[in-house]
Amino acid sequence: MQLFTCPFCGPRDETEFHFGGEAGNLRPDGADVTADRWASYLYMRDNPKGATREIWVHMNCGEFFVMERDTVNHKVETSIALDSAEHA
Repeated sequence: MQLFTCPFCGPRDETEFHFGGEAGNLRPDGADVTADRWASYLYMRDNPKGATREIWVHMNCGEFFVMERDTVNHKVETSIALDSAEHA
């Protein structure tokens, strides 16, 4: 069992969290998006080995945040409120 840190509630059991996707995977503008670009947005992922930035939601408080963690050893480096992470 892992402990994840919600920037709003503090350390909690991993079962209280839900993965939201890669940080930085921005939705394309729907006006002129090609089918290839839309498919890339929906299905293509980097899946890096090592350090990564991901969007997570704490299901208890409903807040979204960016978690920086290592996919090899599962060590969580930081958890940052989404608004703060967008401007960092």
